[in-house]
Amino acid sequence: MQRLMGQVAIVTGGAQGIGGATARRLAEEGASVLIADVDGEAAERNAATIRAAGGTVATMLADVSKHDDIRAMVDNAAQRWGKLNILVNNAYRPAPGGGKGSAVEISEEAWDQGLATLIKAIFLGVKHAVPVIERSGGGSIVNISSVHGLLMAPRSLIYEAGKSAVIGMTRQMAIDFGPLGIRVNAICPGHIVTERMQTRWNDNPEGLRFFERQYPVRRTGRPVDIANAIVFLCSDEASFITGHALPVDGGLTIQLQEDLGVGLGHYVQEHPETRFPY
Repeated sequence: MQRLMGQVAIVTGGAQGIGGATARRLAEEGASVLIADVDGEAAERNAATIRAAGGTVATMLADVSKHDDIRAMVDNAAQRWGKLNILVNNAYRPAPGGGKGSAVEISEEAWDQGLATLIKAIFLGVKHAVPVIERSGGGSIVNISSVHGLLMAPRSLIYEAGKSAVIGMTRQMAIDFGPLGIRVNAICPGHIVTERMQTRWNDNPEGLRFFERQYPVRRTGRPVDIANAIVFLCSDEASFITGHALPVDGGLTIQLQEDLGVGLGHYVQEHPETRFPY
């Protein structure tokens, strides 16, 4: 049974990776899906896959760092299908230079550009989507945060600040829009091997095995793992869940770090061929 039959969804960054898998799963569950992405060719390839499976989908070019593109995205879905029920805020573009660095090291330009997609895009997406979702009878918003919103990594101020803020924004939005029939939740993915990441790991399979040892389930994540969680949160099965930041991380964030470090040290001793990914 299709859990989202007749609903209309927008997925930002829906061409590939987590967004691509999410667009496919939402369509499989009966939703009409608008893929909004800066990569038009990749978006069309994903849309072709969805159509071949019998799903309903459209694509549009959209840069979520631009206010006009976000407004046009919401208008597109509403005009095309007459309503909007689901918004998945997934798109992210790294800051210039990858955005790595401490507060002393990063530039003001990198900070502004990084947070424009990490935080401002979600604010603007929700700002424009909520009135349409309310008129449509309610629905669900899912914001993609990260385990980096729960635990910090060195020299990653932009990303950690942004993903932490996503969790706080999600909770606030859940309070503000719950009375309107709109639930707002966040997903905190662990390491997800997307199409782009797979290319990287193909060159370093030992590094991937080392990553897998950090997860209690002994594997890293797949885009469909996140997509399945998003489908659940958008379905009636999650009708009493809002304001939640759900780690979908194979148990990564529940471990005592001291024991994990010791275990990884033993692993490296036993596997001296390991090439570290960083």
